[in-house]
Amino acid sequence: QVQLVESGGGLVQAGGSLRLSCQASGGTFSNYYMGWFRQAPGKEREFVVGISWSDGRTDYQDFVKGRFTISRDNAKNTVSLQMNSLKPEDTAVYYCAARHKLLATYHIWGQGTQVTVSS
Repeated sequence: QVQLVESGGGLVQAGGSLRLSCQASGGTFSNYYMGWFRQAPGKEREFVVGISWSDGRTDYQDFVKGRFTISRDNAKNTVSLQMNSLKPEDTAVYYCAARHKLLATYHIWGQGTQVTVSS
């Protein structure tokens, strides 16, 4: 059973940086696509960035391009999200998610980690 566990959230001032990590276990991930989503208070969950575990191809939302970087470590089964130049509007619960490459929707979710950016 595939499980995802996020870590690395916290409180940071605007302009600061945080690094989130997602530890994946319980499966073979070469056929998966990994993503980070976020949900701010009163808003719907939104896609932030994704990465193909097999070839490293990435897909960023425009609002994080140039500020966030996703990476994966195949040996450790971890996916990381480096977040720089953080803004108050980046405040949200961040979720790691996975989907098999043959599926269109993400179906495996972590528990989420809170990121708060103060102005």
